[in-house]
Amino acid sequence: MAADLPLLLAAAITSVIGVLGGLGGAVLLVPALVLLGMPVADAAPLGLLTVAAGSVAAGPGHLAARIVNHRLGVSTEIVASSGAVLGALVSKLLPQRPLVWILAAGAAGAAFVGGRRTGVRNPAQPELGPEQIGEQIGTLSGAYPSSYGVAPYRVRRVPLGLAFMGLAGLVSGTAGVGGGFIKTPVTSELMNVPTRVAAATTTFTIGITSSAALIIFALQGRMDLRSGSAVILGSLIGGRLGGGFQSRLPPTTIRRALSVLLLLVAVILVTTS
Repeated sequence: MAADLPLLLAAAITSVIGVLGGLGGAVLLVPALVLLGMPVADAAPLGLLTVAAGSVAAGPGHLAARIVNHRLGVSTEIVASSGAVLGALVSKLLPQRPLVWILAAGAAGAAFVGGRRTGVRNPAQPELGPEQIGEQIGTLSGAYPSSYGVAPYRVRRVPLGLAFMGLAGLVSGTAGVGGGFIKTPVTSELMNVPTRVAAATTTFTIGITSSAALIIFALQGRMDLRSGSAVILGSLIGGRLGGGFQSRLPPTTIRRALSVLLLLVAVILVTTS
């Protein structure tokens, strides 16, 4: 049991950070495990386990705050889960190095775009009250509680966003990193969704993406139940803590934190490839 404690702590810490930015803890946990000497083939399933557990732990808080856009999440998740299954099936056949460099460039680009944006993109509307918070039934639009009141938003560029979600799922299946570091910036910066809603919706759905790939990994016999149990326990703790922090931070703070995390992800991907 003592031997599993470092793995439990690593999963807890990375889940806090991953849920906070909507990235999923695997994008930090998997490179860390590889640096410690674990083969990528063994680290990938553990990465998907931490994403799934963190998603479950953070979900109740996000749902209570009504900042998850379910319709958007389901729309993107159909594409992402399909990509995850495909990625898991071919994960042993694809060369990893070129993909890692592309992902690093994408993470750095998303960090730049999110970090340079200033001000409030979705201003609060005084006429909107707490009863308007949530998604608008039958549309991809909604309203969320900002620091200045209730702010409406409308999802844009859906076809292009869905294409990136398919890529996120493919990455999730091949590398075990969850794909959240693609999904959250795409949802926020490309699809015009407020950062807080984008992070919460991604956190809520990436567990499904991970579960789809985990089924394939289980059929391939790549699951270590003892290590997986430590990762799940740590991720449940970290996901709960991260979800609580996320609901208390203003959007600008989350956006800046997300940019820093994405830059860190890009550096880790390059240095471990």
